[in-house]
Amino acid sequence: MDLPENFDVVLFHCVTHAMKAEKVLKAAGITIKLIPVPKHISSDCGVCLRFPHDQKQSVAATLEGQVEVREIRPLC
Repeated sequence: MDLPENFDVVLFHCVTHAMKAEKVLKAAGITIKLIPVPKHISSDCGVCLRFPHDQKQSVAATLEGQVEVREIRPLC
């Protein structure tokens, strides 16, 4: 079931970074989904990447040095 507590999100400073991160993570075989940033989290960029909580370390390691990330945090 897709409960918010089962997911984390990657937040970015701009849409360009979100799009680049989506490409990098998909190429690495990590399951992600580009979604609007929930209003209770932020209103900066407008989009973020959602991924299963158990892939947090893989996501962070894959993006390190590749894409500028604002924050990785739980969805809820």
